[in-house]
Amino acid sequence: MSSAGPGITADQALARLKRGNQRFRAGKARFPTVQKEVLARLARGQQPYATVLGCSDSRVPPELVFDAGFGELFIVRVAGNVIGPTIAGTLQYAGTHLHTPLFVVMGHEGCGAVQAALASLLHGTRHRSRIETLLESILPALDGLDRELPPDQLLHAAVEANVRWTMRTMLESPEGRARLAAGEMRLVGAVFEFGTGTVRFLED
Repeated sequence: MSSAGPGITADQALARLKRGNQRFRAGKARFPTVQKEVLARLARGQQPYATVLGCSDSRVPPELVFDAGFGELFIVRVAGNVIGPTIAGTLQYAGTHLHTPLFVVMGHEGCGAVQAALASLLHGTRHRSRIETLLESILPALDGLDRELPPDQLLHAAVEANVRWTMRTMLESPEGRARLAAGEMRLVGAVFEFGTGTVRFLED
């Protein structure tokens, strides 16, 4: 059954995420205990205001870094925040049935999947077969990076490039092009920074 959506715009949704991250960084996160009445209401359906495709890394739970409550975010998590057929299907569900106006691709500094892809690219490092399959989704993002950068700067650039590559993959799909042209969604990239707790949005 199709939902009417959350009733807010993509810009309002993005502002809400930013305010939540500010509370998180300031140590003023709400993290309320969810009352039974709220759970009963949520059982009737969901109307998340944003869909977040993030990395599976246990240190970067989107609900916490955005100080978001139950039912506010539709979360898709996979190592390296990459896109593949099942991920694309989940994102399509969010757009078609939940009508979330805002989609966020969120990577994080020091991403292990991106590090592994760099090791494959630069040193020919081999990984287990299914990990290799995962890394194949990241390697195209690394084209054009300056391989002479110091390792920490190269990883920083690679993490951001991987977020942008996933965004590009989403936008170049037939549905992504159609929804963007129709003004039905906004897509932004972001990188979580451990040192400060900041979610740095890539809004250019």
